[in-house]
Amino acid sequence: MLSYTPCGALKPYIQSLMVSESDMAQSYTVLPGTSLVMGFQYKGKLAYHGDKTAISLASAGITGILNTFRIFENTANTGTVLVIFKEAGAAHFFREPLHELYNESLSLEYFVSHDQLIALEEQLSIAESGDERVKLVEQFLLSRLDHRKDDLMVIAAIEHIRLSAGNIRITDLAAQLYTSKSPLEKRFRLAVGTTPKKFANIIRMKSALFAMQTLLTENTDYRMGHYDQAHFIHDFKNFTGTTPEQYLKNLITEK
Repeated sequence: MLSYTPCGALKPYIQSLMVSESDMAQSYTVLPGTSLVMGFQYKGKLAYHGDKTAISLASAGITGILNTFRIFENTANTGTVLVIFKEAGAAHFFREPLHELYNESLSLEYFVSHDQLIALEEQLSIAESGDERVKLVEQFLLSRLDHRKDDLMVIAAIEHIRLSAGNIRITDLAAQLYTSKSPLEKRFRLAVGTTPKKFANIIRMKSALFAMQTLLTENTDYRMGHYDQAHFIHDFKNFTGTTPEQYLKNLITEK
């Protein structure tokens, strides 16, 4: 997988662009993150496991913030351009409320004109390099970019949540930002794509995973704010698909 730094005009909103190619069919697990992800399949097909069957993804689509791990699978000879947005960055490219994408993977046909999307997909399929494909996607993003200002209260809320490693009560967070819980949640959902509480839980679980890696060399408590062990195990399994003990064993095996 090749990672690309976005062009200057997109840097405030895009974390990175990636080109991923696979010669073999495979399945892999993706953990919940704090950013929306846009994908363009220029060859092959991609699907994810639903409750009872595999659900095919559109060749051009966007996945919102997830509430649990998701297992993806691709066919052989697959190529994808991925756009990983910064937190609150996707709001500059979509007028639709981002929380409607929560735990969903939708075709870009819901948001982009059919003709524009078909033209882009054709260009991506005949492009000869990853660099060329990334430039095409950047041009598409620039054509949709809304230069409106960020919601500074939401940006501050994200920073507070990160600094606390996700261990913060939303009522306390709202008080620190001189507002109340309801307007904070409404503005946060529109800009980020989920509630502050769910966002904080993702940050808390990611902090726990990082602590578990540190645990291999240091005596670290990886529960990170979960005072009830049973509650922590439940949240951890929902997040990763495995127990903390098994996850740690896998880390040791990989090391």
